[in-house]
Amino acid sequence: MMARARNGEGMQVRVNAVVQARTGSTRLPGKVLRPLGGRPVLDWVVGAAQKAPGVDEVVVATSTDPGDDPVAERAAHLGAAVVRGPEDDVLARFTLAAREHPCDAVVRLTADCPLLDPELVGLVAAAWRQAPGHDYVATTLVRTLPRGLDVELARADALRDLDATATGYDRVHVTSGLYGEPERFRCLGLVVSPAANDLRITLDTPEDADLLDGLVEALDGRTGWRDVVSVLRSRPDLVARNADVRQKPLEAG
Repeated sequence: MMARARNGEGMQVRVNAVVQARTGSTRLPGKVLRPLGGRPVLDWVVGAAQKAPGVDEVVVATSTDPGDDPVAERAAHLGAAVVRGPEDDVLARFTLAAREHPCDAVVRLTADCPLLDPELVGLVAAAWRQAPGHDYVATTLVRTLPRGLDVELARADALRDLDATATGYDRVHVTSGLYGEPERFRCLGLVVSPAANDLRITLDTPEDADLLDGLVEALDGRTGWRDVVSVLRSRPDLVARNADVRQKPLEAG
């Protein structure tokens, strides 16, 4: 575990990564425990969070449904803390994670994004530490990364404020209530160049799984987002594997 860092005003701040994960998925059930490159998808996500500079603790937030017992067991095996809450109220799981594992900010990660880059996670955490007055820092305000590599950070007190008022969609999506009310919450967006937001490497369908299997083999141990983009740009045959997949309307993660 990394030592607590200080922000620009000398205050100690703590940033935890919270990974939302559950086995329920209508298009690809059990995807977070699906093997990828010889280990479960969840291992990839937790491992990236644990390697990210500036992350003090990794928490996996799963549901209380018995079907998610294997998720909790695997997360504990990986050395992550575990919290369990409502299956469809993901925001409640995040506020529970921040309450049981106190921190100043939460990096939100999803367990269906196995190729997350620790460098990007650390970049978002560092940006917030330099400007801790922001309630939300993310690579999604203007999307320039492939879907599946994005990183979001929220101040813990902003999540608590949101939890008191959020309903419906905002309780499932967790952060939509933050960037959806810029007059209430201060937001900061990060972008990369050249943009690669036309690419998709998240895991939601069998076609996505097929692409990820081929991509991991082609990467041959490399994990950086630049390597991911470089391989996909040079391998149209891989990109074609999930080219017809469309992002599904949001479901609880």
